[in-house]
Amino acid sequence: MQPYLARFAEFVWIWDQVLGLGLPAHHRKMADWLEDCWQSGKREMLLMAFRNSGKSTLVGLFCAWLLYRDADMRILVLAADLDLAKKMVRNVKRVIERHPLMSALLPEKRIDWGSERFTVARTAVLRDPSMQAVGIGGNITGSRADIVICDDVEVPKNSDTAHKRAELREKLGEIAYVLGPTGAQLYVGTPHSYYSIYAREARTEVGEAAPFLDGFSSFELPIVNKDGASNWPERFDLAAIKSMRIRTPVRKFQSQMMLEMVAPVAGMLDPAKLRFYDDQAEITHGNGRMTLRIGGRTMVASACHFDPSFGSLRGDGAVVACVYICDQGEYWLQDVAWLRAANPGDPAESGDRPWRDEASQLCAQVADFMERHHLPSVRVETNGIGRFLPNILRRELKSIGWAASVVEHYERTNKATRIEDAFGAVMGAGLLHVYEGVRHTPFLRQMRDWHPDGNGPDDGLDAVAGCILNDPVRLPRVDMPVKRADWRGIGGIFRAESHFNP
Repeated sequence: MQPYLARFAEFVWIWDQVLGLGLPAHHRKMADWLEDCWQSGKREMLLMAFRNSGKSTLVGLFCAWLLYRDADMRILVLAADLDLAKKMVRNVKRVIERHPLMSALLPEKRIDWGSERFTVARTAVLRDPSMQAVGIGGNITGSRADIVICDDVEVPKNSDTAHKRAELREKLGEIAYVLGPTGAQLYVGTPHSYYSIYAREARTEVGEAAPFLDGFSSFELPIVNKDGASNWPERFDLAAIKSMRIRTPVRKFQSQMMLEMVAPVAGMLDPAKLRFYDDQAEITHGNGRMTLRIGGRTMVASACHFDPSFGSLRGDGAVVACVYICDQGEYWLQDVAWLRAANPGDPAESGDRPWRDEASQLCAQVADFMERHHLPSVRVETNGIGRFLPNILRRELKSIGWAASVVEHYERTNKATRIEDAFGAVMGAGLLHVYEGVRHTPFLRQMRDWHPDGNGPDDGLDAVAGCILNDPVRLPRVDMPVKRADWRGIGGIFRAESHFNP
């Protein structure tokens, strides 16, 4: 006859009795959800609950319960740093030592019984301990586990830039090599970025085709439920929650207590202040004039900025951006393009024409960009390598028959200052419109991550700032070929012949 095994909620209740505590209602809900997932064979789980909800404590009890059910279970705890992972291991070891149902798991000789790893009394001869703590930066190569607990693996210090978030995802990808075919993963935490690993939707602008934890069973518990009531009224009543809101920055409260996918610390550039549009730029002809309209607005000026860079893998890239200005003085960001030069033998540069140097390739792409968006002028930043490019760009424009001026500009203002000056007032007044297609570029990600004293990528912001700060081109050029009629609404003097007698 099989011995009776306590359900997880019963296991937690007994432990709370040992400590002289009651079982909070939300702990019972989390316990039931965890057991239901485990018993039904769901091996990919995500538990998100507000800060100080006791979620890590409950997950520690879940680990102890798994060992209670199967002493041969191997559990690996990953956390943002080793000390945090060791905290859970110590808690589980304490439960095994004191829980009334777990005395049989205490080994006679506690040789492998430390704060970083321990092994219970078990029948199987296994190389890996019953439970082990590892920081997310630690080496797990060669380790094996039946379940990996990812406890607060995402924290501000590893999620505040795109590069750090990519590194975090790469490290978490190693879990697949630790687990067996039936292994389980349980993520526990709160979001620390709009691009959080816990995000419910794919972030297509960073190349995601699906959320990072796509297919995971999830349990979410914000501090306030959909009816406006507290999810732990015994500890956080509505007055306490109101006081917390007053003392806590808005974004941090929304992130850590309401589980919204926003960075706890707001960047200076909030994409929520942008006005997106999906209208195409339309060219019309009439009375010998070409007019450019977007969404019913007539464009009267344009600005194009080319910020060059060669061979950059992790630094700034070569970027060109164009902004139109309408007759009401508002700005319309139509396109931002990151340019890429092909290497010899690259399929992208194959064809009848011979391979060209990197500078010519970049300038050819800028010339095509200008023709595509009907731009009469471009400003080229000539700091560093840029001083060699204006003449090459003029040659490329001539080769496609597009008449446009190339303005050389040496930048003396600090980049952070330029970005602040360009976006501050324009976004604050709600004057910056952005084409929907820009969502699929790094521009919005750079905007969310940007801080004046940061060192993350900001090449797209810099190029757009160059457009906004640039004096818009309003005067028509003379001797314009038919291929480049002028669409800007500009008055001028013309001579008409009269054939009447005074």
